[in-house]
Amino acid sequence: MEENRKLLVNESAVHREIVRDIQIWKFSFYGLLKNLKFFEPYLYLYLLSIGINLFLIGILFSVRELITYIFEIPSGILADQYGKKTELLICFIFYIISFIFFFIGRNFTIVLIGMIFFGLGEAFRSGTHKAMIYSYLEQKGWFEYKTFVYGRTRSFSLMGSSISAFLSIIFILNLPALKWIFLLSVLPYILDFLLILSYPNSLNERIETDLSLKKFFKNSISHLKDIMKNKLLIRPLLSSSLYDGIFKVLKDYIQPILKVSMIGISISFLAGFSPDKRVKVVLGIVYGVFYIVSSWASRNVYKLNKRYPSSLLMDIYFFVMGLILFSLGFFIQMKLVLVIILLYFILYVMKDSRRPLVVDVLGDYMKKTQRATVLSIESQLRSILVIVLAPIVGYLADRFTISRTFLLMGIFTLIIAWTLREKKKN
Repeated sequence: MEENRKLLVNESAVHREIVRDIQIWKFSFYGLLKNLKFFEPYLYLYLLSIGINLFLIGILFSVRELITYIFEIPSGILADQYGKKTELLICFIFYIISFIFFFIGRNFTIVLIGMIFFGLGEAFRSGTHKAMIYSYLEQKGWFEYKTFVYGRTRSFSLMGSSISAFLSIIFILNLPALKWIFLLSVLPYILDFLLILSYPNSLNERIETDLSLKKFFKNSISHLKDIMKNKLLIRPLLSSSLYDGIFKVLKDYIQPILKVSMIGISISFLAGFSPDKRVKVVLGIVYGVFYIVSSWASRNVYKLNKRYPSSLLMDIYFFVMGLILFSLGFFIQMKLVLVIILLYFILYVMKDSRRPLVVDVLGDYMKKTQRATVLSIESQLRSILVIVLAPIVGYLADRFTISRTFLLMGIFTLIIAWTLREKKKN
């Protein structure tokens, strides 16, 4: 009993030290600035407004993920071998270019170019910053507290998303056109670029100094072989990738769903707005609230982790998501706006509170030298699912209605959850 009390006291002391650490604050503000994407609550509405249907929107997201897929593993290995900090700086340049193309976009082709640059940014970013956090925790002797640290830094990312959503309401009501919101999104990304410049060079971790194409492919094959041999790593890797992929394809369908479901519904405090602006205000509020609670859940999921193993919680989350998607199919058909928002709210909270659990499980099974590569492979697998699924879901939504599409996706998700569940040991 006394020993347990001492352990708790020591843990609390380390938590306080982590919270006061300047670099941990930088990690946190990196995520906050990165998620100031003011266009996020309205991206589908914007694309629909310039004449792009749900099937073509699915194609756009598929192309974006295809670019991420192509560059995912090379970017992870480049980050391990030639500098993570340098790679993050490059990724923000790609993001800024993509926002400019969205701003000038008036047809499918121009938006497609923007999606390509956005995909490059995603490929160069994903896994890299997480690997830097791991490295810093090892330098400080805090690696065993990775769930606490990642939950904290991710909570700042979600706060950034929430702040972004609420600010977007102000912007959307005062900007001359929806496209200007993309240009505003460039500003926080410039700030994030400068923040990354201030990271210590010890986090760049360049393993090699000379770029050799032969060595690059040789090391790529070696990394992949090692990872595929790790059977303990494969199941959580697939679970994380597929869960996130399904969520990513469906998460913003709330925009067209609410646009249709809110027709004829009057909201007293929005009575002075046109129907179009009414939908945009509600979407801004909805996204903002989603991310506020998701931020709290991400920050505190480590407490739940003390009672139940991360792997079990990952399985439970997967099954619940399948049930929610299936239920949404019925409620979308009935146009029950409040129920739709509530179920989407649960999906967002689950997604962002599940992530620290995934990081905890993967962190236990992967080698130090494989971190950026493993996390990049995770994103790559997610990209494969989105590449295939986004156009299919868009086609089904255009052809058979969104409600029927969600029914099918719910069944699909439950089948995957059952297949990937952790088997009980005899």
